[in-house]
Amino acid sequence: MIKILAVSIAAFTLLSSSVNAQNQPQPCQADPHFRDFDFWLGNWEVKSRANGQIAGNNSITSIENGCAVFESWKSTTGGTGISTNHYNPLTKKWRQVWLSAGSYSIDIEGGLENGAMHLVGHIWYYTNNTSFPIRGTWTPNEDGTVRQLFEQYNPSTEKWDLWFDGIYTRTDKAE
Repeated sequence: MIKILAVSIAAFTLLSSSVNAQNQPQPCQADPHFRDFDFWLGNWEVKSRANGQIAGNNSITSIENGCAVFESWKSTTGGTGISTNHYNPLTKKWRQVWLSAGSYSIDIEGGLENGAMHLVGHIWYYTNNTSFPIRGTWTPNEDGTVRQLFEQYNPSTEKWDLWFDGIYTRTDKAE
């Protein structure tokens, strides 16, 4: 009888803790930092800031119950790329891992500063086996557009060179 009672208490405790865990909000729903990149969500037409030419279209979606952001890029020249972006509550940093059709990858991290997302890390060029520091900034503008600025460090000049500077404008097109 004592054995049955002990098993019953253990089963009740396990069931009770499971129900309580289900009622608790997940960290990515409870921690507001998981929403820091929400301004980038949507379907976008991307133009070069230098000449106004359309560079491509980008679809940015929330995935995994709001725990991550997924990017799907298509350039006007046929290039493609994807990224996953997530906030890590232990490091208190956002991280983006970008892959571009086998030619390069980017791994950057950082966070929201003064309303803009700033991420820093490295780019790896597979074709010539090189790597350089790179940094990206996403800035939401008052008109609803987002500026995306990437700069790559040039060790020869010891300066940050412009890598990409674009303006994202929302579209209703599904990509």
